[in-house]
Amino acid sequence: MQQPVVYVGEWLVTPSVNQISRQGRQLTLEPRLIDLLVFFARHPGQVLTRDELIDNVWTRSVVTGHVVTQSISELRKSLKDSDPNAPEYIVTVPKRGYKLTVPVAWSGGEEEEINSAVPPTAADALPEATAEPPPAAATLRSRLNAITVWGLFLLALGSCVAMVALATLDAHPPVTKTRLLLNPRDIDIHLVDGSGCTNRSVQHAYAVGLGSLITTTLNTFSTFMVHDKTNYNINEPSSSGKTLTIEFVNQRHYRAQQCFMSIKLVDNADGSTMLDKRYFVTSDNQLSIQKDLMSSLSDALTQPWPERLQTMLTQYQPAQSTSLVAFYQAHQLLMNGDVDSLDKASERLEEVLQHSPEFIYARAEKALVDVLRHSQQPLNEKQLAALNNEITRLGNTPGMKEMAIFYQIETVDMLSKGKVDEAYKNINKSIDLEMTWMSYVLLGKVYEMKGQNRLAADAYITAFNLRPGDNTLYWIENSVFQTSVTRVVPYLDNFLAEK
Repeated sequence: MQQPVVYVGEWLVTPSVNQISRQGRQLTLEPRLIDLLVFFARHPGQVLTRDELIDNVWTRSVVTGHVVTQSISELRKSLKDSDPNAPEYIVTVPKRGYKLTVPVAWSGGEEEEINSAVPPTAADALPEATAEPPPAAATLRSRLNAITVWGLFLLALGSCVAMVALATLDAHPPVTKTRLLLNPRDIDIHLVDGSGCTNRSVQHAYAVGLGSLITTTLNTFSTFMVHDKTNYNINEPSSSGKTLTIEFVNQRHYRAQQCFMSIKLVDNADGSTMLDKRYFVTSDNQLSIQKDLMSSLSDALTQPWPERLQTMLTQYQPAQSTSLVAFYQAHQLLMNGDVDSLDKASERLEEVLQHSPEFIYARAEKALVDVLRHSQQPLNEKQLAALNNEITRLGNTPGMKEMAIFYQIETVDMLSKGKVDEAYKNINKSIDLEMTWMSYVLLGKVYEMKGQNRLAADAYITAFNLRPGDNTLYWIENSVFQTSVTRVVPYLDNFLAEK
């Protein structure tokens, strides 16, 4: 069967030999670029998303968005062929995808192949001598059909009667009860949004940041297992033995209504309150609140903090409370994960570092944000060179290689470059240092790149268990490269469908 050729603008594309030619000039392209061009030619004038290109050209191989972007760039360069007056063959449609804009004409027997593949009709297949049955035979066949229908009806009726009779034999079927045995070492963290307080967005980011800090601290430095549900508002049974609730409430204080942050830790086994604190939050006391809360939790849970945690908390905290609040706002944008949020997070962290240049963790988080931005929308050469220099500088910073975030940065960077083994080593170092949902999402991405989808599913479910909600789901589906939850994590897909 002849493989069709196609004219794309001025170029004659011959897929069988991976060549494009015009005016006596021939160029040989990589097979993947030819496949990409042919797919565009089959959909002229249509906007094609990156996901559609990965599905149909890369046949859902695990590739990053950077690979698609690089392939489009190389294809454009080949079609331009150093001609500044050549038309723009493939244009970018912002936030949607790519579109082929030049005329397309197929040649080489595509229509003939399609026509030859059409099977003969049923009428053509019947012999000409076939005739209607005689009247007597038709009458007999009609009677036999009627008898058959009545027989099937009576059989179905008898089956229904039998089923009803069996159902009435047991008038009191057993009652199934759902029981949960509480685990006293598990803690759920919930955020209750107060409607009566002003400046809600700042308060919400501060509360989410505290929840993230508490979760990472206890999961890393204690025997407690904490589930950060500040982004999860589904009311469902939980086996966690304790619940920590953060809520902003209005309360009268010295003859005036003021907004307080309420922190309450409850033992779900007997309903007793283990911790109940209220903080009046001002613009300059967020640091002292955070220190007091961590100390109070240590006492309430009878969980002394090790020396390494004290060092980590020092790195987590700037000298000024205003910088801490701005950092938590940027951290919430990072957890959102989409391109716009990552851009805003990078700008916010730049502002934080201008006010608190000593805030080492903010520097590392900005590098993580920027390397994630590059994996989704490639930076220009100048920006990429600056990012690589910053990663090198971070690696030489005292104490940085004792922080999990450094290895998260390295993992994303290695995945973007296709260095899967290096990414695997780095993400395991990160998990050894801190137990976080973000590290388990990245571990899942590494396993996908290694072709080990079952292990990837385990990592993704662990991440969602540590921090359930839309943020984590978005990270699983879109961070570094796109993941099909239906295909890779069907259990999580079914769980979310039941909500």
